[in-house]
Formats: sequence, C-alpha cells, structure tokens
Amino acid sequence: MPLKSLNERDGIFYRYSMLKKETDIRLRKDRIGSYLKKYMEEFVFQEFSDSYMEKAGVTDLMKGVQIPLRKEDVEGFEGGSGIKAFYIADNMAKIMGIDPHFRYTEHYVAFLLKMFDYKIFEGMLEKGRALAEKGEYDSACIYFRSTLCMNPTYLYGMYSYAKVCRAMYLESGDEAYIGRFKAEAMDYFELITEMHPKFAEAYYYLGYAYLNMGLYSKAQITWKEFINLTQDANDRQEICERLQQIKGPVEIEHGYNAVLAGRYQEGIAALEPYLESDFKTWWPLFYFVGVCYARTGRVNDAIGSFKRVLSFNGSHLESMEELVNLYAINQDVTNETKYRKKIELIRGNLSEE
Repeated sequence: MPLKSLNERDGIFYRYSMLKKETDIRLRKDRIGSYLKKYMEEFVFQEFSDSYMEKAGVTDLMKGVQIPLRKEDVEGFEGGSGIKAFYIADNMAKIMGIDPHFRYTEHYVAFLLKMFDYKIFEGMLEKGRALAEKGEYDSACIYFRSTLCMNPTYLYGMYSYAKVCRAMYLESGDEAYIGRFKAEAMDYFELITEMHPKFAEAYYYLGYAYLNMGLYSKAQITWKEFINLTQDANDRQEICERLQQIKGPVEIEHGYNAVLAGRYQEGIAALEPYLESDFKTWWPLFYFVGVCYARTGRVNDAIGSFKRVLSFNGSHLESMEELVNLYAINQDVTNETKYRKKIELIRGNLSEE
C-alpha cells in the first residue's frame, strides 16, 4: 500500500479512536457524576444464582457479577419468590446512569442487550423523557446516561442528555454546578453536529450556548447551518432575528481577532465605528482599540481608551499595565507611579483571596 494511503488510513483511525473517546460515555471523563453518586445509596448488591444464569443463558456474562437491588427487593430475591427481570433491568440502568464507569457497566450492557435487545435503551429513553417533562431532572439525566451506555451515539439519547443538562444548569445558582453541566451540554450538542450533522435542533441550542459565551462568530456560523436544516418556520424566524441582532458583535469579534493577530490598522478600521454605537459600554471594545492605538504610536488616544476601560471595569489589570507603559513613554512619572501602585494593590488583594 502506498505511504500516502497508509497515512490517510492511520489518520482516519486516529480520528475514529479520538471520537470514540469523546462520544462513548463509558470512556469520557465524567464531569457531572459526582452530583449523581448519592443515588447509589438506594441499592444493595447480590449475585444471580447459578440456576438462573444457566436457564437464561447468561453464565458467561454474569458469573461473579453483582446485581443491583433496591432494598425492598432483597427479600424476594433471596427468598426464592424472585423479582421481575424488568425491575432488575431498571436497576442496572440506573446504576450505569449514575456511574457509567461502574465496574460492571460492560456486563450490564451485554446482559440487557441480550435479554431485551435495542428496545431496552429506547424504553429507558422514554422513561427519561417522561421524568424530564415532570421536572425530575436528576432521574431523567440518569436514564439518558444509561441509554448512552447501551448505545453511545444514539441520536435521541445524546440530544435528550444535552437538553436535560442544559435544563439542570439553568435552574441552579451554584457556579461550579453550572459550569460542569453547561460544559457537558455544550459537548453533547457539538458531538451531535459531528455525529449526526443533519439534525437541526442541535445547531439551535449550540448557537445559544456560543452566544452566552460571547462567541458570536461561532453562533453565527452555527445558526446559519440551523436555518439551512430546519423545517420549523417559527424557529427559523426566531434565529433569523437573532442573526440580525448579532451582526455588530460579530464584526467587533472580527476586529478583536485582527488585533490578536497583530493586524492593528485592520483592527482600528473594524472597531472604531462601534465606539459611539449601542456597544459603547463594552469595555473590551475600548481595550482592543487602545491596544491598536498603542501599537501604532497614537499614545494619547491609547491612554484615553484604557482610561475608558477602567471607567467600566475598575480593576482591569491589563489596561493598567498598558497605562504604565504609555505614561513611561510620555515621561509622566506621577501617573506611571499611580498605576503601578494600583496594580500592586489589586494583585495583593487577589493573592490574599
């Protein structure tokens, strides 16, 4: 096989391997599992009898594997009256959903698929959706995660999981919780666009996620793709209006990127028109314009811009550092010293915190 073909094949295999680690909830780092672990306390563990495993034809899968039981199920399980297979399946699903990295997850997946085939993860999906409708988000999240343990790239499992993570962080006031669930939701909306690129709804929510992070160009690109894919006239109209609203921020973001790339005249041309616009209270706008002025020798204009930043964000260290340098150029020792002291004071306060 030619070297180029080998390299292409290896590249595809590498991307597939990386994507599997990203999409398989059993392999991914679990950023939200710590919030669900408390539900493990509802279960105790036993093992199937040899006679049951032989009868069900699962000895090779379940020998030595502990089975989750609700505490109220134990008497029936041990006493010989037994419990219905569906209840055991439900318990297994919950354990996997609570902790996809659980030591017996692979055994539970194999057992459930053997006993119930694909209907099992579709059933868990429906249970999760019903719970989400009632606002029982923790339980819904657990069922969606169990669905993904059984079929990691199942479109509706991925989408439902992303949406419930979004609903969960929107209801929370805890910053750490919000951060973890927001990141999980965004990851899954992004993964859907990669694994199921014709699924419009993922682009809808992903656009809002980018917007909330101030990533206006990404939101614009994502929403344009949504408009190309969606069949919902109302949603299309909503997003068309959003695209109109972010035209200015997108242009400003392009200006920021020009500044970061060292294209200062381009940055000035892109950003100056917005200094007296509806965005005149955006302190980053004045910061980036100030950088452009400073790098192109417009010292006094730069000083004015950085002081404008500080009128909105009084502890912005980068602007103060720029002012120190600019006042040094102007040989203004008084103001240079003033901002050096402010920087030291703020850094001292930050180190104490």
